[in-house]
Amino acid sequence: MTDFPTEATWRIEPLDAASLEAARAKWNAVAKPIGSLGMLELMVEKIAGLTGSVDVRLDKRAVVVLCADNGVVAQGVTQAQSDITTLIAGSVARGVSSVCKMAQTARADAFSVDMGMLVPSDVEGVIDRCVARGTGDISLGPAMTREQALQGIATGIDLVRSLKARGYRIIATGEMGIGNTTTSSAMAAVFLGLPVEEVTGRGAGLSDAGLERKKAAIARAIEANAPDADDPIDVLAKLGGFDIAGLVGMFIGGAVHRVPIVIDGFISALAAYTAARLCPGCECAMLASHVSSEPAARKLLDSLGLDAPIQAGLCLGEGTGAVCLLPLLDAALALYDGTTFEETGMEAYEVNPQ
Repeated sequence: MTDFPTEATWRIEPLDAASLEAARAKWNAVAKPIGSLGMLELMVEKIAGLTGSVDVRLDKRAVVVLCADNGVVAQGVTQAQSDITTLIAGSVARGVSSVCKMAQTARADAFSVDMGMLVPSDVEGVIDRCVARGTGDISLGPAMTREQALQGIATGIDLVRSLKARGYRIIATGEMGIGNTTTSSAMAAVFLGLPVEEVTGRGAGLSDAGLERKKAAIARAIEANAPDADDPIDVLAKLGGFDIAGLVGMFIGGAVHRVPIVIDGFISALAAYTAARLCPGCECAMLASHVSSEPAARKLLDSLGLDAPIQAGLCLGEGTGAVCLLPLLDAALALYDGTTFEETGMEAYEVNPQ
């Protein structure tokens, strides 16, 4: 049991069947082989079903980078130290970080949110939603209180509400937090019931010795905290981070407020999986972008029943992989609104001809 509002409380509706079928019929009228854009067609149909409109428009888009620090960094599980989190948060706000450069090509606005950095940024534009100044060291005890986990989730839901009110039609998720592949791997091990070794990767380029320290810290964290795999809030509070909590909320918020939310890499996929465990049905708002090089990434997407069109070994973070999906959707939508069989004078292809 959890103390989080249920699916019924949030009134998460399934995809609108009529809009989904209308989008499929529109695709089938376009002068091309049926289903020839593969999962891109399915994504457009899903957006139509989510928003309840066959007229799919993604003209205003955002990438939201949730930033937080993790106490487990003290265990030598990372190559960089926590001050990098604050530097990147400021870089996003100034429009000069990696994700900002990529977002500009995708016509997306980038936002950085302080969910719980050790040192707040003094750069104007960093959105302050700080739950606390960093989490506890999970190898020694819980990352946060249950109340803090719930606060982080509520913050993520509210970010989606706020962005929708400002006219944003699709949101790409990003995160920045030194140590967050450690927290995510710990949560994934518990949720998936897999050995630590199977779900733990090198993050931002750990050495062999660093990887061993990381695995050992995760094993100690799971033993010390004894998280309940059947209680997603318990797992999040004991092993997670404020960035993950906020992302969980964003995926739930996408379903509540009917805004498609793009999953980035491993950390984002772990948050999406947590959201689905906590609030079944919120998968209706999720779009997968790429398969991260982290070991558990594909396992999490498979568990969500989601396919990712990009398989390029991406592991930069900040939401860069999620942003890469936006131009693909733009290209698909250009054809979705393109020339029909009738307009070309061609005979329409049959659906599933025998």
